[in-house]
Amino acid sequence: MKKNSNEDPESEPDDHERRIPFTLKPQTLRQRMAEETTPRNEETSEESQEDENQDIWEQQQMRKAVKITEGRDLDLSYSSKPQTLKKFDTSISFPPVNLEIIKKQLNTRLTLLQDTHRSHLREYEKYIQDVKSSKSTIQNLENSSTQALNFKFYKSMKVYVENLIDCLNEKIISIQEIESSMHALLLKQAMTFMKRRQDELKCESTHLQQLSRKAETSTNESVAIDEKTQWILEEIESRRSRRRQARALCGNCDHQEGTSSDDELSSEDMIDFQETQGDILQDHKKIFEDVHDDFCNIQHILLKFQQWREKYPDSYYEAFISLCIPKLLNPLIRVQLIDWNPLKFDAIGLKQMPWFTSIEKFMANSVEDSKKEDNSDKKILPTVINKTVIPRLTDFVEFIWDPLSTSQTTSLITNCRVIHEELSTCANEVSKGKQDLLKSIVVRMKKAIEDDVFIPLYPKSTVEDKTSPHSKFQERQFWSSVKLFRNILLWNGLLPDATLQELGLGKLLNRYLIIALLNAIPGPDVVKKCNQIAASLPEKWFQNSAMRTSIPQLGNFIQFLLQSAHKLSRSEFRDEVKEIISILVKIKALNQAESFIEEYHLDHLKSIIEEV
Repeated sequence: MKKNSNEDPESEPDDHERRIPFTLKPQTLRQRMAEETTPRNEETSEESQEDENQDIWEQQQMRKAVKITEGRDLDLSYSSKPQTLKKFDTSISFPPVNLEIIKKQLNTRLTLLQDTHRSHLREYEKYIQDVKSSKSTIQNLENSSTQALNFKFYKSMKVYVENLIDCLNEKIISIQEIESSMHALLLKQAMTFMKRRQDELKCESTHLQQLSRKAETSTNESVAIDEKTQWILEEIESRRSRRRQARALCGNCDHQEGTSSDDELSSEDMIDFQETQGDILQDHKKIFEDVHDDFCNIQHILLKFQQWREKYPDSYYEAFISLCIPKLLNPLIRVQLIDWNPLKFDAIGLKQMPWFTSIEKFMANSVEDSKKEDNSDKKILPTVINKTVIPRLTDFVEFIWDPLSTSQTTSLITNCRVIHEELSTCANEVSKGKQDLLKSIVVRMKKAIEDDVFIPLYPKSTVEDKTSPHSKFQERQFWSSVKLFRNILLWNGLLPDATLQELGLGKLLNRYLIIALLNAIPGPDVVKKCNQIAASLPEKWFQNSAMRTSIPQLGNFIQFLLQSAHKLSRSEFRDEVKEIISILVKIKALNQAESFIEEYHLDHLKSIIEEV
């Protein structure tokens, strides 16, 4: 019985899908009777039972291994896991596993694999057809004369643009570093001038206050001056003396102290500045020294796109090339702007720059029709100015520009007028950059009024002597403020009238200049100052022939003119009274001028009003 069961392989489970625990089926009748009669708590019986179980388990394992070797198709995933010896629980039973179940599962899996294989075959055949079709299209295009030329041109443009972008991406870091170096150098110089001016102003004002206190105490002791203050005062006077000599050589005798720009550098500082600037410009020249002109010369680049526009205008405009060109040219234009200082009177103008003339020529050769007016190449130059030039100009305004310098202000205004002219016909989205620039200009001028305007007030007895240091200092500060007043009003036509009137008249004239005039002694000097103020006012503010009263912000100035005329009419300064009437007429204070003439019976001055 036992022999037959051991030799019959079909009596053992044959499920290769899951692990099946073994049972104690092959026990003999004698063994079962021994289990029932022998107490289970005896140690010897337990050991013999375990030995028998172990023998049975080993026999079953051997038969299982033989069957797996013969089948060649069983899952060996469990063979790598360590086998642990477990005690068998004969009370557990498992569902039977036979050959039919295994066969059914294998057939199901085979069907799924066959479906997947057929799907992959269909995709493979589709890809083969696509490749054949693409090769056929390429062959047809190459064999066709017109289509072959088109294909070759577009392919060459694609390669060219990719190489151009790679080149610019590689160089942009160097461009940014050199830009930053040049900006830092100019910023350092501007901050040096500004700090020196403020320190010297503070030093000179403190020294004069000490002199005033000495005069009040009526002591004959000299005012003690430390070495630093003495050196600063001597340096100030030395620069003024050099400027006087320069003006004398130029024959400029009609000059007011305080209206010149104190922007001289010492010889050591100038040499250091020039050396640093020279090193930066040397690095600037090396940026594209290893690049072919086709990838760094704006004229050559635009010529490529011009050929595209002339040969295939439809595809050119459909690709929106007019929007791409400003971005491609941005790094190259920035390289040309590194050495450009819009605050220098001898700097090259925007319209004379190579990039500007190249873009203008490219736009002039445009072959677009009226239907493509919205996507016109005419927007390329305004976009370049808005995206590339204005940000650099704004940096100069915010950090480097000195509103007290007439030469800097004049140069800046010239460049801003060119920008205004080019952007005047653009859409609002393009003019946003211009509005940001003008806003920064207003903010910078407000800061200059707050930080740089200082007109000290001394007793009239102190300033009567025109040679006294107090009088000279007050005069210099007054004329410096008048220069700033004039520089602010030079922005007429670029900034709104309301903004200029608020800055020039409200914040500067009424708050500083009028107070200084009221503290002055009436006479020819006061009239001269009033003439300079009136000459700085924009003429377009008074072009309305129907005006009989001036603008409201000039009310205090008109009142001062009338007070001065009243005082001078009682003295020998008759000509000065006529000058005051002329000023009133110029600023369209006609009603006040007529009233004054009638009050003092100055009939000979009525002709001035009648001429208007």
